[in-house]
Parts: sequence; structure tokens; C-alpha cells
Amino acid sequence: MSLRTRLGLPLAISALAVLAACGNGSGITNGQAPPTGAFSKSNLNGTYVFSISGTDETSGGPYAALGVFTANGTGGISGGTVDLNDPSQSATPIANAAISGGSYTVGADGRGQATLNASSVGGSLQLDFVLQNSSHGLATEFDSIASGSGTLDVQTAGVTPTGNYAFLLSGLTTSSSLFGAAGNFTLSGNSLSGLADVSSGGIIAYTDQPLSGSFALGPSSTPSTTFSSSNLGGTFDVIAVDASHLKFIEMDQNASLVGDAYSQTSTTMPAGNLAFTMAGCSPCGTTSYTPLALGGFMVSDGNGNITNASTEDYNAGGTLSTSSGTFSAAYTAGGTGRFVIGNFASFVGGTSYVAYPSSGGLLLMEIDTNGFTMGAAYAQQGTPTFASGQGYATNFTGTGYSSGFSGGPTPVEVDDIAEFTANSGGTLTGVIDENYAPGGFPTFGIGLSSGSYSAPDANGRGSLSAAASNSNASTLNGGFNLIYYAVDGTTFPLIEVDQGQIAVGVMLQQNASASAKSAAQPHMFVMPGTMTAHPMLKKRK
Repeated sequence: MSLRTRLGLPLAISALAVLAACGNGSGITNGQAPPTGAFSKSNLNGTYVFSISGTDETSGGPYAALGVFTANGTGGISGGTVDLNDPSQSATPIANAAISGGSYTVGADGRGQATLNASSVGGSLQLDFVLQNSSHGLATEFDSIASGSGTLDVQTAGVTPTGNYAFLLSGLTTSSSLFGAAGNFTLSGNSLSGLADVSSGGIIAYTDQPLSGSFALGPSSTPSTTFSSSNLGGTFDVIAVDASHLKFIEMDQNASLVGDAYSQTSTTMPAGNLAFTMAGCSPCGTTSYTPLALGGFMVSDGNGNITNASTEDYNAGGTLSTSSGTFSAAYTAGGTGRFVIGNFASFVGGTSYVAYPSSGGLLLMEIDTNGFTMGAAYAQQGTPTFASGQGYATNFTGTGYSSGFSGGPTPVEVDDIAEFTANSGGTLTGVIDENYAPGGFPTFGIGLSSGSYSAPDANGRGSLSAAASNSNASTLNGGFNLIYYAVDGTTFPLIEVDQGQIAVGVMLQQNASASAKSAAQPHMFVMPGTMTAHPMLKKRK
């Protein structure tokens, strides 16, 4: 079946579903009350970089998209480009496909949808998103092509990347093996050099390897940024959000890696409380696979120690620890701007991690052979706060279990977009949108009920929970239980602690009136492309 044929009918059905969902103009379905807030179409105005990493709806294989589009502030998309790496449908990645136009909506609560017309990738792409402000948003793919999560970022024009960067990449190889890379590089004209660490599915790790390559800023019809290191090689298209933040997508037939590079302005390990989340699997084999989500606070003394004041929660395939257990570790420098964290005590996760400081947080990747986890940690700033009466944008992505298939529950990738208001008295009200793959179909505008939250404790740890099910629609898990970790009053990385769903994500306090300049953030949550259901699906065949 051609890509165009495959997309035509499902996209038409998806478009009708969206129109039906939005018919009352509120962006809410299933009899829920209209949203409150101050967002409108004018909040999406300018050129935005979007990135999505996830799972193909039909095959369960890897899927990745990276591109730019221009929104006119009144509901129109005037153009852009998209790179697509979906080996299940096209053996050769599609580079720099033109976005000829499209449309978008934004509700008062910041939730919206964008249709990007791109004939070269089969017709159009549907994004479901929730805005933090006019500059940043959280996004999912919301059509019958794929399910995945990512971000929207307003693009700074005329950027010339220069200097030092730290990066984190993840995805699958053509043999469906999990693959990740972390490292740093220095740009010198059209060349780059640095260090790289590679993990191949938690089975083989190659550490502290010299990295070389070439650099060419995209988007480009002939991507030519290359990485060359021991067991890491590929050709990438690179799109700049701004001078401090670059987005990568692999555009060859070797793998489907995606990720971010952030300026490395400091080469020292940050001290103090570091809110962290990581995702992946342990073990990661095709016959024994357990999805894993970790979150908590690393407490660094700045002198080689992660102290025993550090705390951790985890969800290991539905086996939960939410008692905020303590752990300790030690770290050593291992090259410029690179650290190795080891000697863990009482930690559920890996035994050895590489850590690269960056403006996007402390980028983390497991480098032992016990599992495969990646993520980021952020230096906590000030007294942890969580404001009642405020709106919060939320996205979480991970593995859920569907009972709609023969042979029992089947693991699938689940991607959620939500917006809620934290009410006084500890209740929350809001809406959630969900897609999952393979075999899923987008569900838009499910009201949250029985919602509650706890304010952050003295360390910055709090919780959220809500039901997401009524007579008309439900999420796959019927709701969520989340634990969040306050970085400041704006950014809250989180993990899901449900037995039927294992996920990581982020919650962001919304501000519809924030200007692009004031909305700029020193860090942005790294969406992991590591928690995929595909290895488990392979196991079941």
C-alpha cells in the first residue's frame, strides 16, 4: 500500500472526529464545561520548531518527525517543512517535505490542534498540543499515522550555532534494537569534534569514545550533519530553535535516532538539589522486557558525591515504589564536560550513568549492561512552589496495556496531552487528549473528574491524580496518578505511578500573556524516545 493510500481514509475520519469534537467551539467534548483561560489563536504566531518521537500506528515500529511551520496568529499555517523517518512505510527517510499550508485552533485553556498539509508525506499531519505560553508548548501526533510526543518552540531567526554543545539521542536501529547516545561536541566551521557514549539496548555500552563529524544547519533536502564514533555513525538534519538549542533527526537507513543538543556553557557538575526523571527499560531483551520510569531528587555536594539525602520513586512495569526512598552515589570527571555517576547504594535503576551538563539540564544516560534509561536532571531554583488558581500544561508518554487484542493485554505506546486548573482546597479540573499506537485512535477532550493534587513538600515533591473516563469516552488507563518534582514555580518533571501505565513527562505553569522574550527558559524537558512498546511487541510475535 502506498503512503498516500494508507493515509487518505484514516486522515479523513480523523478530521471528521476533530470537527465533531470542536463543534461547540469550546474544545471540550463529552458534555464537559467550557475551558477557562486567556489563550487564543493569537498565542500561536510566528515560526515554530516541532518535533515528535513515537510509534507507527500500523506496524508498531519507530516513528520520528521534525520540522518548522509558520502560524499567522489567526488560525492559518502559511508554510514550513518536515523531515519524516518512518521505516515501516518508507525505507528512505523523507527530507525537507514542503508544508504547503494548513490550519490550527487554540482554545482558552491553551489546548489546540494543527493540521499541516504535506503531500510528500501522504497528505497531512495532525498535531495536538497545549501551550505554556506564546513561545513553548507540548505536543503529540494525533492522527492515524502514528502516536508520539514532543514539543513546540518558537524559532529565533538567523541563528548561527557556535561553540560547545551537549547532546542526547535515542531511538531504534533497523534491527529494532534500542539505541542511545550521549556526548558533547565543539563546532569549528563545518566540522565538529568531541566525546560520545553509546548504549545498545542495555546489552552493550561503548563509553568515552572520540567523536568527529561535519555540521550543516538545516532544514535541508540533502541533510549532511554527520556523527562518527565507535558504534555511532549517521547522517542527521539539524534545526535550530535558537543558538542554545538544536534539534536532531537521523535521515539515513541505519536507525531512527532523534534528540536535542544544548549549549554547554559550564563543564562542572551542578551542586544542590537536582530534580530528575529517566525512562527506559530493565531488562530490555525481546524475551524479557520491563518498561521503567524513575524520578526524584539527586542531591549533589559539588565535590564528587550524590549524598544520601537523595530520593527516588519508580515504576518498574507496574511494580511501584512511591515512598520516596533514599539513595546515594558518587561521580567523577571523565573528560571535559563529562562525568560518570556510579557507586550507587539503594538505587533502583542503572549502576553507572554518564552525565553531561548543559543549558537544557544535566543530560543522563545509563552506560552499564543492566538496562537502558535516559533522561535529565535540573538544578532546583528557590523554594518549591505550586500555585492554586493557575493553569498547567501537561504531557506524558510511555507504555500502556491494551486489552483490545486477542491473546491478552498488549503493550502499546501511550501519549497524553492535558490541561488542568489547580483549585484551592487541593482539587483539580481539566481535560485530557490521548492517542496510542499501534491499534489506537485519537480521543479528544475527555474531562477529568475526582481530580486532586498535593502541594510540593519541603523537597519539592508532590502528586496529582484524576479519573479520565465517562459514559462516552475514556483513556486507555481510565485516569492517572502522577508524582512531580518542582524545579521552580514553572517546570515540574513527573512520572506516572499506575500499574497499567508507565510514563514520564512534564507539567508547565501556563501564562498566556508572557512575551516571547520573557517566556524564554533556561531549560526545557527532554522528551525521551526510549520508552517504546516495540521490543515487547516483537517478543509477542
